[in-house]
Amino acid sequence: MTFKKMLATVALAAAAVCGVSAQAQAYPSKPVTVVVPFSPGGATDIMARTLAERLGKRMGQPVIVENKPGAGTMIASEHVARATPDGHTVLLAASSLGIAPALYSKVNYDPVKDFTPISLVASVVHVLEVHPSVPVKNVAELVAWLKANPTKANYGSVGAGTSTHLEAELFNTVAGVKMEHIPYKGSAPALMDLVSGNLQVMFDAWASSGPFVKDGKVRLLAVTTAKRSKLLPDVPTVAESGLPGYEAMPWLGLMAPAGTPQPAIDKFHAELMEVLKEPAVQEKFRSLGLDIIGNSPKEFGEFIKKDMVKWAKVVKDSGARAD
Repeated sequence: MTFKKMLATVALAAAAVCGVSAQAQAYPSKPVTVVVPFSPGGATDIMARTLAERLGKRMGQPVIVENKPGAGTMIASEHVARATPDGHTVLLAASSLGIAPALYSKVNYDPVKDFTPISLVASVVHVLEVHPSVPVKNVAELVAWLKANPTKANYGSVGAGTSTHLEAELFNTVAGVKMEHIPYKGSAPALMDLVSGNLQVMFDAWASSGPFVKDGKVRLLAVTTAKRSKLLPDVPTVAESGLPGYEAMPWLGLMAPAGTPQPAIDKFHAELMEVLKEPAVQEKFRSLGLDIIGNSPKEFGEFIKKDMVKWAKVVKDSGARAD
């Protein structure tokens, strides 16, 4: 290689490095859109707007929330999967992202291949509760009562194929019991029937059930996660209070389209981690019934793969369908 060619090679390498550095420094170069798969006003939407406000200040560009509800979160997910992979469109994904392929006959995205994980942001605190007429104080007693009274228990969910439905079906499988499923169009009507005694058991978000528990209208037995919730530290998990091996964690996380440059992912992740440390953000999450998590893109990606396998089995075993 001649001296001139050597200089040219060095110059090209330096330019490439500078190009990558410039790309990292330039992001974001325009407003960032966070696509939320739910309607405005709900807990997930409020969470997204809380993050967007702080991220916008830190990143030097507006972060805008765009709501695209419908089709079990598939409309929003497909939209982001097809978006330009430059880091300026991200998805606030929910557990349903990975469950949908098992529930629906047609899903126009691959939860793993079509997205780049940024971070698992939070878990939605879900609880197991019963009507006060059910003579149990903990999960072990509930399992025993269900086995002794196999035709007496109905459970409500916020709809077929939803997390509250699948959590109960996982409970049925692990406990070896059979509660009958009654689907509702939302948490409110299901809770009304639980309070009135038309339902005996329900899995639900703490944010919606909390007031009824505090008023003594329903009895709280446990949280569904593997570890106790930071929000309810005195409430045992289902596993520790009588049903080892049970775990269900509805989650919310941020993802970008596949092919998004790594510098953009790294920048978004770094700023997100700082935002999640803010006391005001932590307090807002608590008020929404959320436990902050925050992990690396790699950890989030591995989590999604395992979560998909787990819930696909629950869907298959229960025969649940959403179409």
